[in-house]
Amino acid sequence: MTRAQAAIEFAGRALIAGLFVAGAVQKLIDPSGAVALLVLAGLPGWLVWPALVFSGLAGLGLLAGIAARPLGLALAAYCIATSYFHYLMGDAWQMTIVAKNWTIAGGCLLLAAHGAGPWRLGRGRLP
Repeated sequence: MTRAQAAIEFAGRALIAGLFVAGAVQKLIDPSGAVALLVLAGLPGWLVWPALVFSGLAGLGLLAGIAARPLGLALAAYCIATSYFHYLMGDAWQMTIVAKNWTIAGGCLLLAAHGAGPWRLGRGRLP
């Protein structure tokens, strides 16, 4: 793998990881939107807190390239599961989020299949 390919691979992983970290920060700053979707689905609003912790830690792990394969699988499942909360046929914006979640799940599955690549924590020097 060339240095340019490694950099592109890292950039893709960082963008996916950033989405999960940003989602955790958003839930921390204002959990009301996520709580409302949970309650609308008949679930307790307090589930927002484990979701925040999972997405934040998983995103940071993914960014560092730690356990990228299992994290990729877990985050793909998380994206597919959370799309359920956005499945509101009368709301075009929420349906867009469903499509986005499934697309991100695809990227996470690619990470699960291929791993973190050469630019990851603990790898040593960069190629």
